[in-house]
Amino acid sequence: MTKNVLIMGAAGKDFHLFNMLYRNNPQIHVTTFTATQIPHIDDRRYPPELAGNLYPQGIPIKPEKMLTDLIKQDKVEEVVFAYSDVSYNYIDVQRKKVEQAGAVFTLPKTEGLMVKSTKPIVAVCAVRTGAGKSPVSRCVVKILKSMGKKVAVCRHPMPYGNLVEQTVQRYETVADLDKHKCTIEEREDYEPHIRNGIIVFAGVDYEKVLRAAEKEADVVIWDGGNNDIPFFKPNIYITVADPLRAGHELSYYPGRVNFELADVIIINKVDSAKPEEIASVEANARKYNPKAKIVKANSIIYVPDQEQVKGKRVLVIEDGPTVTHGEMGYGAGYLAAKKYGAKEIIDPRPYAKGEIKDTFEKYKQTSSVLPAIGYTPKQMKDMEDSINAVPCDLVLMATPTDLGRYLKLNKPYLFVSYETEEIGKPNLTDILSPLK
Repeated sequence: MTKNVLIMGAAGKDFHLFNMLYRNNPQIHVTTFTATQIPHIDDRRYPPELAGNLYPQGIPIKPEKMLTDLIKQDKVEEVVFAYSDVSYNYIDVQRKKVEQAGAVFTLPKTEGLMVKSTKPIVAVCAVRTGAGKSPVSRCVVKILKSMGKKVAVCRHPMPYGNLVEQTVQRYETVADLDKHKCTIEEREDYEPHIRNGIIVFAGVDYEKVLRAAEKEADVVIWDGGNNDIPFFKPNIYITVADPLRAGHELSYYPGRVNFELADVIIINKVDSAKPEEIASVEANARKYNPKAKIVKANSIIYVPDQEQVKGKRVLVIEDGPTVTHGEMGYGAGYLAAKKYGAKEIIDPRPYAKGEIKDTFEKYKQTSSVLPAIGYTPKQMKDMEDSINAVPCDLVLMATPTDLGRYLKLNKPYLFVSYETEEIGKPNLTDILSPLK
């Protein structure tokens, strides 16, 4: 007897979960993937080339709003939840919906989703999107390079295009980003590593991705997306916590999993958080993961020609996921505008066009900044039109990629970057020293 299973996902962990647990399992029949969070990733198929011999037609991907109908239509017995950065309250709502439709709701076991490597793995994860994981990853890479190690970075999947072509992707130069038709989100995550001379791997089939990375590295870095778990079994498991959202380390999934499994918990943004917020996260770390080493760090903001900000009316552009489903509402660009004396931060909402306007309507907390969203050519055009419509003197661009390379902007802009600065001991150099 086979069991009909539906996987709820967002074109990331859902595919990895299927590949690891179900692809070659004749006792399980995956009827459908549902998709949410990211626009334009549904109404396609997980192709047979990736789905394997048991799925000669591939597997349909449908909008999550069809969940209840799909359970009944396909006689689904179990629904597996496979996406990230959601509250446990949200999961409870989904659980009740699934159970009322007549199926069992489950969360996947973490251990079964981790590919084992022949090389040391350092995983950098987070409790929430926007906690500061990317600069921590860059800090880890820098330390390992100083130890003489050859490093490769594997990024969390963002398979928005042709899934077969994206099975394994290797990025060594900025030109490779163009070759693979990367979205703005992908460019934001890959480009800083590439500019630092690090080869980045990503894709859809992460066992194949890891095997490709192992051939070119002494140490592989898992640079996770959102607050997802590592897809590789880590030798050193680092989780970045955000005191500006104290308490979220316990109330969001699977960030809490990362928080409780970590070998190292980095309490980031100490320079901008309140003492009681920092103390709350530290107390939770000591209670729920007493074995973890605790590292404290500042998130230092850099703006070239910062004197240009003073007295200006500015538009702030922030990393999209951080200020949308990450629920921050603002990020480094907003803090830089305040720090360097902007006369006014222009509210972009009255000038938003197309899907950018839709994004503001969906994420009400995003009001003072414009999220960098560009999953499709139309979204990129809507973002270009939105930026150009804002009456401002200067754009502060707190995105790791140069949007001016892809958008025709009618106003000057400055980059805002942010890097990790560790405070005291223990520090990451000490923690990574066993890999020498």
